[in-house]
Amino acid sequence: MTISSPSTPEARQLRSAGYCLFPGVLDRRLLADLIQVTEELVSRVSPEDRERYRYQGSNIAIDDRHPVFTRLITCPKTLDAFTQVGFTDPKYWSGYLLSKAPHAPSLYWHQDWWAWHIPCSADEEPSQVFAMYYLTDTRRENGCLRLIPGTHRKRIPLHDELPPAHTDETYHSDEHSIIHGLHPDEVDVPVKAGDVVIGDARLLHAAHANQTDERRSCLTLWYFPHYASLPETIKAAIGKMSPPRENAPSIMRDILVPPYTGTAEPCQFNRVPEEYLAR
Repeated sequence: MTISSPSTPEARQLRSAGYCLFPGVLDRRLLADLIQVTEELVSRVSPEDRERYRYQGSNIAIDDRHPVFTRLITCPKTLDAFTQVGFTDPKYWSGYLLSKAPHAPSLYWHQDWWAWHIPCSADEEPSQVFAMYYLTDTRRENGCLRLIPGTHRKRIPLHDELPPAHTDETYHSDEHSIIHGLHPDEVDVPVKAGDVVIGDARLLHAAHANQTDERRSCLTLWYFPHYASLPETIKAAIGKMSPPRENAPSIMRDILVPPYTGTAEPCQFNRVPEEYLAR
């Protein structure tokens, strides 16, 4: 896709490094309400899911009909941040609560893009982005985000060492293996509660272990920043994987991924970077 991006510092960093940060996006009331609701959700996680998702901490899909998550998904300051980085048609797809218990292990290196065999995977513009909110001040010691700048468009040797993300190979990986290890080019992204990190789905990222006695929770929301410009085969795949949303609150109608009404065959799901990730 050919889209002219603005020249703001955040827009330039997102295109070159694969991420940017906007401070103070969530107000105190929304933050407090999110903390209360997410603590309730975490309390219901089964022992089986706690073990399966021990590296994420949890993998709880959020209900976008819940009033507090509706407020988060349509947060005006986040939508303003999207405008500042040049997102022309952002549509919300899904969101997850990732909550690390005290002394939980690190999250493995991975990228989340799933259509690597489609040419738009080589574009400067991201096809999919995350908006990541940590609900407490987050630093290295309690499991902050870490990432390798530029890996959304540039292949490095680590790419070839990684199994497909969020599969049994990663869920059951050895926490001392290379997919959890430190990388010489990684950077930490500490944040204050209420900040949002916007990142390209192609970017290699992970999270440090939580070495503290306090829980560390993160909400990761997924958007397509230029939905109207996506290839039809990707739109068809998105439509196939999207939950029914006929009863969504009216305030969300303009931000949700619309139902797919075209005739294209959905593209295959492919998390393995191929020819469109340059060396």
